[in-house]
Amino acid sequence: MDIDGTEVQKGKIKVFLTVKRSSSMFEMNFRIEGVALVPCDRCLDDMEIPIETQNRLIVKFGKEYAEESDEIVVIPEEEGAINLAWFLYEFIALSVPMKHVHAPGKCNKSMSSKLKKHTAKSADDGEDSYENDETDDIAVDDDIAETTDPRWDALKGLIDNDNN
Repeated sequence: MDIDGTEVQKGKIKVFLTVKRSSSMFEMNFRIEGVALVPCDRCLDDMEIPIETQNRLIVKFGKEYAEESDEIVVIPEEEGAINLAWFLYEFIALSVPMKHVHAPGKCNKSMSSKLKKHTAKSADDGEDSYENDETDDIAVDDDIAETTDPRWDALKGLIDNDNN
């Protein structure tokens, strides 16, 4: 089944599911293991992210479909079935770290070189901020006093009044 999720598009995942049934609900415990393919944040090439998570879902019967919480779902009694595909996708997507980048030196070389051309380095790095020679002609005048907008000065006065 195709899921319209953007975080994870491909992968190789194994799902181990145990179900405990009682008179009014089903408790489902998922153990999910494998790898998900996601785009690298730097070079956009696919990279493998290990997935290992455990999740729980409780399914109750009721009159109409409802999600009572992250773990509790109510399905209509006459349906008697639930599609777990979206829940599995959410469990997998939530286990993917926010930042996903290749290990140093593993990113796509051509994309990395294009990125370096357009990246400004900070002065703290000990390197020039720009790689282009045109910036050498820019001089800074130390005699220019810092000026502020008088509207900001009026607002600063309000803050000073609040602090007193």
